Amino acid sequence: MRIEKCWFCSSAVYPGHGIQFVRNDAKIFRFCRSKCHKNFKMKRNPRKVKWTKAYRRLHGKDMTQDSTFEFERKRNRPERYDRNVTENTLKAIKTIDKVRSRREAKHIERRKKGKKGQLMREAVKELEQSINLVKAPAVLSEDPSLTLPKIMVKASQPQESQRMEE
Repeated sequence: MRIEKCWFCSSAVYPGHGIQFVRNDAKIFRFCRSKCHKNFKMKRNPRKVKWTKAYRRLHGKDMTQDSTFEFERKRNRPERYDRNVTENTLKAIKTIDKVRSRREAKHIERRKKGKKGQLMREAVKELEQSINLVKAPAVLSEDPSLTLPKIMVKASQPQESQRMEE
């Protein structure tokens, strides 16, 4: 039983499912559902459609470079089956799945890492811009403790003005 990949969204197409389109030059396109088939007919680029795997990989949402993806490659050469080799392969598949899931979890954690600081900076910026919505401007002028502290940036003189002074 061969599980194909959808040409548009890269999801699995099981035997007896999906739509198969054969072009005049005998190239076969398999689609998992009519949504993918319709998008293909509308000549949409899968890399620009947000719900496809191509988009997610291109924009760093999913892992792209991982050695465990080598095992999913389609191979068209016939193989002789040996019971021991098959047993070892099945064991290897289990360990590969564990490794892949661990690496995906690390990838997701790395993506989430900078988000908290970014959200905090955005919240502070929004609060600075709209502090008058929280407190009346008259109250802010009377009590300076209600305003957010300004971050002092050390202003360095341009090099040209330093040269002029020397």
